[in-house]
Amino acid sequence: MTKPNHLATEISLYLQQHATNPVDWYPWGFEALNKARKENKPILLSIGYSACHWCHVMAHESFEDQDTANLMNELYVNIKVDREERPDLDKIYQTANFFLTQRTGGWPLTVFLTPDDLTPFFSGTYFPREAKYQLPAFKDILTTLATIYKNNLPDIKKQNAELMNVLIASAEIPTSNQLNEEPLKLALQTLEKQFDHINGGFGHAPKFPQPTRLTFLMSEHSSLVIQTLKAMASGGIYDQLLGGFFRYSVDAEWRIPHFEKMLYDNGQLLMLYALAAKQSNDSFLKHTAHQTAKWVMYSMQSADGGYYSSVDADSEGHEGIFYCWDKKQIQSLLTAPEFQVIELYFGLNLPANFEGKWHLYLTHDIESIAAQLKIELVEVNKLATSAIQKLLSAREQRIHPGCDQKVLTAWNALMIKGMAIAADVLQAPEYLSSTLRALAYLRKNVWKNNRLLASCKDGQAHLPAYLDDYAYLLDALLTLLQISWRSDYLQFATELADILLLHFSDNANGGFFFTADNSETIVYRPKTMMDEAIPSGNGIAAQSLQRLGHLLGETRYLEAAERTLLASFSLLGQFPAEHCSLLLGLKYFLTPSPSIVLRGSIEAMRPWQDFCKDLDYFAYDVYAIPSTEKGLPGLIAAKEAKSDVCAYVCKGMECLGVIEDFERFKEVVLSL
Repeated sequence: MTKPNHLATEISLYLQQHATNPVDWYPWGFEALNKARKENKPILLSIGYSACHWCHVMAHESFEDQDTANLMNELYVNIKVDREERPDLDKIYQTANFFLTQRTGGWPLTVFLTPDDLTPFFSGTYFPREAKYQLPAFKDILTTLATIYKNNLPDIKKQNAELMNVLIASAEIPTSNQLNEEPLKLALQTLEKQFDHINGGFGHAPKFPQPTRLTFLMSEHSSLVIQTLKAMASGGIYDQLLGGFFRYSVDAEWRIPHFEKMLYDNGQLLMLYALAAKQSNDSFLKHTAHQTAKWVMYSMQSADGGYYSSVDADSEGHEGIFYCWDKKQIQSLLTAPEFQVIELYFGLNLPANFEGKWHLYLTHDIESIAAQLKIELVEVNKLATSAIQKLLSAREQRIHPGCDQKVLTAWNALMIKGMAIAADVLQAPEYLSSTLRALAYLRKNVWKNNRLLASCKDGQAHLPAYLDDYAYLLDALLTLLQISWRSDYLQFATELADILLLHFSDNANGGFFFTADNSETIVYRPKTMMDEAIPSGNGIAAQSLQRLGHLLGETRYLEAAERTLLASFSLLGQFPAEHCSLLLGLKYFLTPSPSIVLRGSIEAMRPWQDFCKDLDYFAYDVYAIPSTEKGLPGLIAAKEAKSDVCAYVCKGMECLGVIEDFERFKEVVLSL
């Protein structure tokens, strides 16, 4: 049994997975960095996460191999980082990797740093134990780079200085002095060109859901959204038995996924499916939203309320084995009529599609199966439902993929927003209960001394929170305030907004840094504007600060949002499709959504609320505040209940007089 290394006491599941490697791993921190400086050894930094398939492959091939470990321990100080806990480090070194290799990165990220300035002099992603896939052997890289470091340090220092200049320059974005709608028009044109009109989604394989792009398009009422959501929900990127979306599809048709499930994808997609179901009144989209929400509650929510971060791609040492089927096994579990339906429903009459087995996706709809088999539609539905339940019960007996049970603040905020919108749109109070439990978990566990922490597991919260944590949680709170008003949520939201302005603002150039001004600074403070798998924290901050600013009449928030948009505007013109969350902030700035405050008794306000719920989600902000709520802050303090129910309607800085007549209210709102 290998003696545990320095990761043994870490709470991250990913770091724990490497705690018994023969590699003498350290977590990122003073001990490791000081050791490297004292011994003048380069640092081998390996960044990954627990659900990452290729991270597991490299660990098995190299980090569990004694010969490789001996080389690593002799030549380097070895540091393991969970990128989900330290997205700041990941952003810095992914950016550096791009400039060093001229290729996009990924995980595992493998970076070699000089110990004094922590600047990378070589990087890559997965490296095999033996040379293959047109990649050099990892052991050869280890020995070659150690020799280069020993013999060519002046050249490395020169390269490091050049790289630092590039990194700093990349973070300095030209600031505009004027905002207009041109990037919005260009984004629509660009997304239309990039759209796969046959299969939905954008680009070719591998294909990612890209929910931020879809959210922008939904705000523009684009038909591309419904087409994409239906294609994904029919495909293998969606778990057809239990619900929930995998991270991406390896093919253009959405059929074979990379089998990890991430909370951040499902939080954003749950919101989109719920809103799309409302917009289109489509039962298939509605079913997908319900099934996804139930999967989250069943599989991803702790007893204490927090949402877990991810489900692994692998089980029993193989990717996807948990989800795939042998045709004979399916046949043995079902009655003949059930199999007859399921064979067509999931394409079991087609060739096996994943390593000699079948990964399930929809090939026929219920209506076409009923016509083909000449069976009543009700009976086909009944047979399909019973068959799926039997398959799910059988699958539950398998060895499950691992679940990373750490609770990440930012990702929880994305799911809180998605679950809250699903609760409201689908009229499912159990989803709202799930949402409120998750928010209560965050307030209890990661809100300490009026600051957020980024991660919590087993009751242990740690790591100062990042821009995304504050921005996403602010956004989620504003969403909840529109569903069910609570003044303490407004107070929490203003506290988060004030911390954003105080500790994250780039006061010189506008926008927000990813790390706080009193957090650890490594190499430089990144300021990211581009959307990734999750939206840009700057984009969500720009949206949320405007909503909060208009609600309270607080110009500090409005000015900070405008400065963010001005700081990013040149990027929006060059790469609009990559900045859709900022485009939504720009759209709100140019044409602010009417802010509607209802005051009165809960019962009297209900018809007014119901009318508002039928409006476009992206076009109005509606807050129903019971007349019992007193001591409200800012602009809403003067918006008192004048009768059983009344409305205050503002658009931008212009507010109308109080409205007490329901018909007049509807007329005014529809005219805006």
